[in-house]
Amino acid sequence: MRSTQQLQSSSAPHNPPRLSVEPDVEADDGKQNLVDLAYAEIKRAILDNVFPPGFQAAEVDIAKRLDMSRTPVHEAMARLQEEGLVRIQPRRGILVRGLTSEDVQEIYDVIIALEGAAAARLAQFGSEERRKLVAALEAQTSAMQRALEGEDLKQWAVADEAFHDLLVANCGNRRLQRIVGTVKDQLHRARMFTLNLRPLPVTSGQEHRTLIAAIAAGDS
Repeated sequence: MRSTQQLQSSSAPHNPPRLSVEPDVEADDGKQNLVDLAYAEIKRAILDNVFPPGFQAAEVDIAKRLDMSRTPVHEAMARLQEEGLVRIQPRRGILVRGLTSEDVQEIYDVIIALEGAAAARLAQFGSEERRKLVAALEAQTSAMQRALEGEDLKQWAVADEAFHDLLVANCGNRRLQRIVGTVKDQLHRARMFTLNLRPLPVTSGQEHRTLIAAIAAGDS
């Protein structure tokens, strides 16, 4: 199977590349497993900008790329529409929704509030637990700095996302984690969409280290 990175736009109708779903599905897994596979693969293509904002494709074309029937693809698209990633257009398939400046601002407003609360909780942990977390956060910040020095923005984004994930994953508040999970995919899209549009994030490492120092000092 070809990688999703090899996908091209729907303007190339001849021999469209396929999405890389698992080739073997146990018979007793049934329809739901196919829906999950279709959902995961289409979503990955959207989040990685293989299907960029504005991308359109008919349901039958997506089904051909996945080498499956239209029924699981239809249900997968419905799930993606509920998450705000696509809009289903009757008789025309899906349209990948774009991100407006207002969308990006709203996403970051939510994340700033939630990650701030998560970091404050981390600062209240015991000294040994804080020490381990600080080491993990520092490792990702150092990885960001190395990537930036090498002008590798994609690797910088990977390390930056890992840093922020650590804050939430270790905060101990399951409700906060679930709420962040509802906007995590949108945040990933915003991060990747703006990656090459904004100035180099040369201050990001110092900002992270200020936060790390506060956690290390137990300053919530």
